[in-house]
Amino acid sequence: MKVSIKDLSVSMELGNNGIELDVYDASGKKHLGDLRIGKATITWSKGKASVNVVQKSWAQLIEWFQSKR
Repeated sequence: MKVSIKDLSVSMELGNNGIELDVYDASGKKHLGDLRIGKATITWSKGKASVNVVQKSWAQLIEWFQSKR
């Protein structure tokens, strides 16, 4: 898996726009999707378009992680 940051503002706290990561397969050739990490939500967009979007709150994500133990 190759993950790169689209726009990095050097700051310890997330700004209003958060950060967005490009996610590629291990070869770095196939774009799998975008992961946006914001103050209130985490959003996954499959592929290059903003379709197949899944958005979760931090509370929902933490609950999901804890249920996988």
